[in-house]
Amino acid sequence: MIATILLLEDDPAIADTVVFALRREGFEVEHHGWLAEARERLRTAPAPELLILDIGLPDGHGLDLCRELRAGPLRQLPVIVLSARSEEMDRVLGLELGADDYLAKPFSPRELVARVRALLRRAQAAPAAQSSVSGFAIEGTRVSLDGVLLNLTKLELGLLNHLLRAPQRIHSRDALLDAVWGSSAESTDRTVDTHIKTLRAKLRAAAPARDPIKTHRGLGYSLEP
Repeated sequence: MIATILLLEDDPAIADTVVFALRREGFEVEHHGWLAEARERLRTAPAPELLILDIGLPDGHGLDLCRELRAGPLRQLPVIVLSARSEEMDRVLGLELGADDYLAKPFSPRELVARVRALLRRAQAAPAAQSSVSGFAIEGTRVSLDGVLLNLTKLELGLLNHLLRAPQRIHSRDALLDAVWGSSAESTDRTVDTHIKTLRAKLRAAAPARDPIKTHRGLGYSLEP
């Protein structure tokens, strides 16, 4: 099956380079330069396998679309953010809003293709392991806690799955980065902490009396019964 990539980028030169690089590798690419066009495309046609999203667009902020996706039926859609701003806080903001990866301009087309392939491999990975931790129920990508369905992003789901596979084991941040983001992802310990924080908040919202994720200072995280 040929993966369809949706590219949202308003700079024609960058868009042409990305489209050429991806099509040369066998991907189908649909390009839009306006936020409204991308929103309409995602509403009215079969979902793409991956979205490449520029932040600065003529009719709005690209991260607004990322936020909308993570709150809706396409919350599992892999998203790579492109931005001319490479400061740490901009990267953290993009990841906090649900981006799977962040690439600063200028970038290598070969690196972008490698990141696309890595994200698609993770998206097509084996389904979640069954949970032996009391209160969690898993059905495909649907996870509930104490009967409450959790609205998780793909990365939050990956973290929870990894913790559920070995409850009570302490998982280092490096191990979580490799398992969920992959070795090619340009992420840091801060990335793991940020996503653990949002995952924790969703678990507490579903089950206020529980706090199953434990922090082990200097070591990592574990999931406790």
